[in-house]
Amino acid sequence: NREGDLLFTVAKDPIVNVWYSVNGERLGTYMGHTGAVWCVDADWDTKHVLTGSADNSCRLWDCETGKQLALLKTNSAVRTCGFDFGGNIIMFSTDKQMGYQCFVSFFDLRDPSQIDNNEPYMKIPCNDSKITSAVWGPLGECIIAGHESGELNQYSAKSGEVLVNVKEHSRQINDIQLSRDMTMFVTASKDNTAKLFDSTTLEHQKTFRTERPVNSAALSPNYDHVVLGGGQEAMDVTTTSTRIGKFEARFFHLAFEEEFGRVKGHFGPINSVAFHPDGKSYSSGGEDGYVRIHYFDPQYFEFEFEA
Repeated sequence: NREGDLLFTVAKDPIVNVWYSVNGERLGTYMGHTGAVWCVDADWDTKHVLTGSADNSCRLWDCETGKQLALLKTNSAVRTCGFDFGGNIIMFSTDKQMGYQCFVSFFDLRDPSQIDNNEPYMKIPCNDSKITSAVWGPLGECIIAGHESGELNQYSAKSGEVLVNVKEHSRQINDIQLSRDMTMFVTASKDNTAKLFDSTTLEHQKTFRTERPVNSAALSPNYDHVVLGGGQEAMDVTTTSTRIGKFEARFFHLAFEEEFGRVKGHFGPINSVAFHPDGKSYSSGGEDGYVRIHYFDPQYFEFEFEA
């Protein structure tokens, strides 16, 4: 969450967990989903939690009590979800499957009738390539969506039109994460790269290359560092030894695009990485079923990159 005292985790089971990030103690669970949970988001004051699942629903929870506040049924799996900065408007995207179109839906939580009737105030169809990752842009004016084709689109949250369209990746975009000040974002793609973009113009600025698919990338809040997590496809994991797997988290310098460190630990591909808001630790979740929180050594903070 925004303060970094809580860590929300979802996995390929129906349980949503919340943990104290300081000691890894489990605070509680949000029970109700009946399928794998693909996405989770907490609003800015950590009052509400939003989850999207393969059970064809998006659910809103009271963070403190674990009570389910809203259930939004969909026709296909919910792949991404998020609160806007004010915490009043939610968006989620659904998969293209079982003959159903991929849609992005927007609900205003201040209007109970939208929730009760399951009628979003706006629904944007994505005809060409399904959305695989999406985040709110700065000031909640638009959402930035990454597609299976490697395209990036910026959709207006008011009109639903495509404001900007760019295609810098050649394959699916697995993850998008904004910087702390929301001026830029990093994408992680199956084409073995992570890229840095300007969040208003979608102008491509930097590229970080690896030799494996990148599942997730995150920007440090107080250093020019980016961490990448990935590894080979989950289905190929058992065919290689753990050493060959390359399941390290990899640290790159944002400006020089050069790798300066790796952290081992997972024995399966890393699906998700995130920095703590204070920049002193980061967490990673892997296909091995573990969430690991790593605290940086003092050397990390004194480290000067020599170009």
